[in-house]
Amino acid sequence: MCRSIKTLRPPYTEDVTEDDVRAAALQYVRKISGFRAPAAHNAEAFDRAVETITRASEELLAALQVRGAR
Repeated sequence: MCRSIKTLRPPYTEDVTEDDVRAAALQYVRKISGFRAPAAHNAEAFDRAVETITRASEELLAALQVRGAR
């Protein structure tokens, strides 16, 4: 889908920051909206989507249980 979004869970990335998660959310919203930067009349919806996806991504990453290699 969006090649610039990197995997943010271990073992691919050990130290994930809030900025990493937000950057991935921003790339996702840019991709699905088709806008790199929204026009003023779309900015609130764009920013709200980025924040919602950031929170959902943080919840997902916190809930994942990564098993050791077998």
